[in-house]
Amino acid sequence: MLNKRTTEVYALGQHISMSAHKARRVIDQIRGRSYEETLMILELMPYRACYPIFKLVYSAAANASSNMGSNEANLVISKAEVNKGTIMKRLKPRARGRSFAIQKPTCHITIVMKIYP
Repeated sequence: MLNKRTTEVYALGQHISMSAHKARRVIDQIRGRSYEETLMILELMPYRACYPIFKLVYSAAANASSNMGSNEANLVISKAEVNKGTIMKRLKPRARGRSFAIQKPTCHITIVMKIYP
């Protein structure tokens, strides 16, 4: 992971209870942006996916400051991806004693930030 000019830090969130499609809608907006700009975008967007992504971006920045001694002003999101997670299966009772299958999707979100000196 170490390079002469840039260093990368990452944060990984697994089994977040939302579909990957809804999380990708937000991730596509923040990819390649600086840390401060990303936080402003995530605070102002009206989607439910913004809060867990905000926590991951904040966690990656905390990893950079504690592990590498970096300043938040030097961070840029180099890679952000969303993968499909497991599907939780539940049953909902319906009329006449029947049951109806409900699938609750999850996703895995990875945020990679580069530190520029």
